[in-house]
Amino acid sequence: MCGIVAYIGPKEAYPILVKGLKRLEYRGYDSAGVALLNGSLNIYKKEGKVLELENYAEDKNKTGNIGIGHTRWATHGVPCDRNAHPHLSRSGNLAIIHNGIIENYGAIKEELTQRGYTFESDTDTEVLLNLIEDVQNEEKLSIEEAVRVALNEVIGAYAIVVLDKRNPDILVAARKGSPLVIGIGKDEFYVASDASPIIEYTKNVVYLNDEEFAVMNRNGKLDIKTLGNIQKSPYIQKLEMDLEKIEKGGYEHFMLKEIYEQPQVILDCMRGRMNAEKGWIKLGGISEFASRINNAKRIIITSCGTSWHSGLIGEYLIEELARVSVEVEYASEFRYRNPIVNEGDVVLAISQSGETADTLAAIELAKERQALIYGICNVIGSSIARASHAGSYTHAGPEIGVASTKAFSAQVTILTLLALQLAQSKGTISQSRLRQILYELEAVPAKVKEALKTNDKIKEIAIKYKDAHNFLYLGRGLNFPIALEGALKLKEISYIHAEGYPAAEMKHGPIALIDENMPVVFIATNASAHEKIVSNIMEVKARKGKVIAIVNEGDKVIKALADEVVEIPETDELLSPLVSIVPLQLLSYHIALLRGCNVDQPRNLAKSVTVE
Repeated sequence: MCGIVAYIGPKEAYPILVKGLKRLEYRGYDSAGVALLNGSLNIYKKEGKVLELENYAEDKNKTGNIGIGHTRWATHGVPCDRNAHPHLSRSGNLAIIHNGIIENYGAIKEELTQRGYTFESDTDTEVLLNLIEDVQNEEKLSIEEAVRVALNEVIGAYAIVVLDKRNPDILVAARKGSPLVIGIGKDEFYVASDASPIIEYTKNVVYLNDEEFAVMNRNGKLDIKTLGNIQKSPYIQKLEMDLEKIEKGGYEHFMLKEIYEQPQVILDCMRGRMNAEKGWIKLGGISEFASRINNAKRIIITSCGTSWHSGLIGEYLIEELARVSVEVEYASEFRYRNPIVNEGDVVLAISQSGETADTLAAIELAKERQALIYGICNVIGSSIARASHAGSYTHAGPEIGVASTKAFSAQVTILTLLALQLAQSKGTISQSRLRQILYELEAVPAKVKEALKTNDKIKEIAIKYKDAHNFLYLGRGLNFPIALEGALKLKEISYIHAEGYPAAEMKHGPIALIDENMPVVFIATNASAHEKIVSNIMEVKARKGKVIAIVNEGDKVIKALADEVVEIPETDELLSPLVSIVPLQLLSYHIALLRGCNVDQPRNLAKSVTVE
């Protein structure tokens, strides 16, 4: 959740830390802070965004070529200056930044309190730091050994960076369950929660694995060990991220930029993986386990949030095309019950970041029961990518807006290709139908571009309905998950209560809510359910509800009934979610903008949920 950045080397640390925090602010923006070491240890931290920190530190001493920085998404303790990171140890010698949750911090805090420790904050992080210092003092250990020993006593998830005023030539970092990447320069090191703050300085990185810690020395030496004190050889990877892709590129918000990137993202997802003319699909990740995947009697899809909605679409596609039973599970529920997972099952784990804590835990549970794990994620080298037996990257590029848009379209594209490849391998689809869908899929990027031209119409609708207190989103078949996703987008960034339902379920409860103040959004692009959707619209109109309809171009029947109509290009019904989601993303964006909400950084949310 939180954003971590650190530096040790010959350069001034403060500008690097602040620029890095701005790039990581999508991970947390309750408070921000830095610690700089230059003889003395100076800590500056402030509630609010990184800009508040900059203003606060403007006239302070910011020299030092070793430092750590943090932007927080609150877990333990409300957002305020004293709960902001970095935290100081009781002696003032140690400073720490931390992403994650120490589950047994209460017991540790009680023990330390009995031994005379006092605490300035409400955080679990300060407790962890004082445990490290206590171990260091009691057992007369180096800072790196104290970190290792202390971490063997904690339960929970963490990514930490620790500096010691008495050891100004080293930084110590460690991780378990929260991501941490180390950038390697010439006699310098960069540490961050993800690669975005690092790419400007180096493309050589090392991703720490769970229960590993790293000691970075000013002389350019990098030492990595496990918490069991086993030496590891650093595996250096090349970053593929493009710096331009993490800038706004002239758009007012990252979310809008990412909505408009979707035609290219879908194209990038398909490139090299299919050929409509020759009638083939090939997801590289499948080849090694093709037999096992083809013979699976059941596929379990596990994910959270928007990725769960893409998983629901995957269920429709795989069952329709490949005739394999699919179950879609919230990872947060899957991991805490006793699910039936068999050795022959395939588990699809979907995550934009590849670091979602609940999804990672679900993977580990499924692996224990001998299931095959197929990961679908966006971040190369992420924890889910490394924990999976096989998988596919979505190649959507960095997604900075907290509300996921292009990552969703990329996931749906991969799931479509997966369903088609599985169907072709199993012989459950004719070659003519396969080619028909592939040709339609090749046309989708152009159709998404056309759907983006509804932007001005969407703005007009947003003006009319921005003050509504509730929205209802309804769809049938593949458009039911789109209704869920459209409602989620509106909730996330505009703070309007919204719910998505199967259109047929409206009569089983939600219809009681409908009156002249209730906008009801119908996703009505599937021809197979057109007549049923028309009936549902008439039921809403009979109760004075306001109908906003997303329809295929030329749909005169619904146009005559609805209060507002948004026409998008018609495509094969199986592929319609890729086009119909676009106006719903734009609607949530424009309503949020009109309501004065922070589109890219909505309250209480962070991009990557790396804690439970």
